[in-house]
Amino acid sequence: MASRNEAGASLLPWLGIAFIVILADQFTKTLIVGNFQLGETRTVTSFFNVVRAHNPGAAFSFLSDASGWQRWFFIGLGIVATGFIVWLLLRHGGQRLFSAALALILGGALGNVIDRLMHGYVVDFVQVHYAGAYFPSFNVADSAITAGAALLILDELLRVRRGR
Repeated sequence: MASRNEAGASLLPWLGIAFIVILADQFTKTLIVGNFQLGETRTVTSFFNVVRAHNPGAAFSFLSDASGWQRWFFIGLGIVATGFIVWLLLRHGGQRLFSAALALILGGALGNVIDRLMHGYVVDFVQVHYAGAYFPSFNVADSAITAGAALLILDELLRVRRGR
């Protein structure tokens, strides 16, 4: 039987969403690692490339030049975040938008933790650019985290609006 929170909402659907994100993230990264050399780029459109990049740091390559301790720091941070998100899902699983947002963030965080454990870095491959300016490369996990964060903001805006 699936774990249920106080409101009777099951944890299982939210963990299912996180699992789907992890699968999609790891599948796409496996394709990139198997078909691209580090730094290899293939142009898809005038503003989008597929590239194999390794990021030992966090978002926007934060701490990527550190001496290696950041790998374990970000793994630990991901594990702590996982525990906190599962706890939130157990308490608020009945809040659908909030829980969907957390599930996306959970899947993305764990997708990147898996990379750090397996490789010591995160595999990035989506490269967006315009007029010679390049946005830092990212992956499915990063996209899920970003979408989850946007949904959290939307959820809060809707909550404030309902409270008026």
